[in-house]
Amino acid sequence: MTKMKQIAALGFVALFALGVAACSPDVGSPEWCTQMKEKPKGDWSTNEAADFTKNCIM
Repeated sequence: MTKMKQIAALGFVALFALGVAACSPDVGSPEWCTQMKEKPKGDWSTNEAADFTKNCIM
């Protein structure tokens, strides 16, 4: 029975992770641009900075 509990727990964790990931806005969307404006610039990755410039400024 413990094997079934482990599988159930793993399934729950996987579903939770998918649910959290689904909540983040698409890169370049107005919501993403707003989220990036609120995030400290020092925490931006190089890719985030390039995407922000390409999608939110130009």
